[in-house]
Amino acid sequence: MSHSVPSVSTDKLKVGIVGGGFMGRVHGRSALVSGARVVGAIGSSPERADAAAAATGAEQGFGTLDELLAADVDLVHVCTPNNTHLPVTLQALEAGKHVICEKPLATSPQDAAGLLAAAQEAGRVATVPFVYRYHPMVRELRTRIAAGDAGVITTLHGSYLQDWLAGADDDNWRVDDAAGGPSRTFADIGSHWCDLTEFVTGDRIAEVSAQTRTVRAQRGGVAVRTEDLATAQFRTEAGVVGTVVVSQVAAGRKNRLYLEVSGTEASYGFDQEDPDRLWVGHRAGSQLLTRDPETLSPPAARVNRLPAGHAQGYQDAFDSFVADTYAAVLGGDRPDGLPDFAAGARSARLVDAVLRSAGSGAAWVTVESEPEPG
Repeated sequence: MSHSVPSVSTDKLKVGIVGGGFMGRVHGRSALVSGARVVGAIGSSPERADAAAAATGAEQGFGTLDELLAADVDLVHVCTPNNTHLPVTLQALEAGKHVICEKPLATSPQDAAGLLAAAQEAGRVATVPFVYRYHPMVRELRTRIAAGDAGVITTLHGSYLQDWLAGADDDNWRVDDAAGGPSRTFADIGSHWCDLTEFVTGDRIAEVSAQTRTVRAQRGGVAVRTEDLATAQFRTEAGVVGTVVVSQVAAGRKNRLYLEVSGTEASYGFDQEDPDRLWVGHRAGSQLLTRDPETLSPPAARVNRLPAGHAQGYQDAFDSFVADTYAAVLGGDRPDGLPDFAAGARSARLVDAVLRSAGSGAAWVTVESEPEPG
């Protein structure tokens, strides 16, 4: 349901970016493509202010968050390590800013619920970049499932595989649970798979039985306490059963998110590394649909950015997500499928269920339901 929020005073949205790393650069590009002014950026230290501005396309660098929030900005992009999302986002909301916060929204379901409540109390637009929702073929899949084309959905399965931490010497701040939180692989990429699955099916994961494994016990001479991979079987609220495998140590896989929805009338397969196509299976034969704005359903065509035959990928999906967030700020209505802090809080509860199950020997655990509004 859409509802109005206070709009800004100009159609040229003014934004600030907190963080000048890879995600800061992605956010900055999308901000500029969407027509915003990137007024300023801050880095990991005051000395990194100019570098953060250069990385994100900002007009200037600020030394502190206080300075950025005191500037004339309408919305803040939070692209910092996971353990800082709570204080940075709270400070931005308290300053009256709209927020896009990187995922995971917070490192615990309690903190994520607190951020959701704070955003609702402030009446601000607050979103989380579950951007794989913005591939046109994902919207096509969602539309077909909602129309009943799959028949009875029987199983859901897939994976999200990467290899960027496969080497013994590979390291990153995300490996440190103090900065990244108690879950790494599932919070980082398993959360995307679960959000995508629930988004396209309209059915929520209700119970999970999960296992995790840490393959590299040490990285950079420091003990690793977060998982390199996880597997989970699950049941949905509608009774559908499924499985998912997520890994950051799968050699040769760069960013392979795959989802297959099996039904009695049709099955569908979506591969994020080949996002312009959707596999459709029938008993009498299968077909491969190619993204084409002339044949897409209206919901899919809305997020189409390029003509048929011109590859549309991750950054395009990110651009569409940012554009939808800005549209919600400027117009007061929420575009269909916009992932807000409720989606971020939902993801935190799923990650928590996976950790609780893995910690109890893969016992079946219930995903906590959304807290009632206070």
